[in-house]
Amino acid sequence: MLTTDTVINAITTLLVTIDPPGLAPIFLGLTVGMTRAQRKQVAMRGSLIAFCILAVFVVTGSGVLSLLGISIGAFRIAGGLLLFWIAFEMIFERRNERKEKTSEVAITRDHIHNIAVFPLALPLIAGPGAISAAILLSGSFPSALERSALIGVLALCIAILFLALVIADRIDRFLGNTGRAILTRLLGVILAALAVQFVVDGVKSVFVL
Repeated sequence: MLTTDTVINAITTLLVTIDPPGLAPIFLGLTVGMTRAQRKQVAMRGSLIAFCILAVFVVTGSGVLSLLGISIGAFRIAGGLLLFWIAFEMIFERRNERKEKTSEVAITRDHIHNIAVFPLALPLIAGPGAISAAILLSGSFPSALERSALIGVLALCIAILFLALVIADRIDRFLGNTGRAILTRLLGVILAALAVQFVVDGVKSVFVL
């Protein structure tokens, strides 16, 4: 059933896994030398592609799991553990290092106009964590109306991300190194708690507790 708590949980989970503040400085590194208009174009294209990818997993995630014979409870446990690992990386500042390495490799291989697709949309925005979160959340929004609401939540989160990328230079200056470290760790703790809740719900579902 669609409740305020499930919607807030969905917004929190998606925002933390997408991580707009953490992507802002990486986006600046990816688009170095571009004008503000070019950065906006890259941000728009990357955000739209990532939205489409995540929306597909929201709509088809449970169906794909059923086709593979995987219960939503089992996926909640697996997805929760994956999100917990991402939270661990955020708390100990390993996630940004990995993302920066991904972006550096991509810049040397791809033309600048393809940056919106790779690595921005995939895997920086719609990465394993965000995809797992989308599939996990789809299990809490089973009906067509509820899935529509979840897609609306996803659109809101992507819109927030787009705004963060557009004003990435200001966010980076405002937060500074200390502010980014504090925010990343705080979001990591929140994500860890959400991940544990996914595992608990999965265990309850699998063992019918």
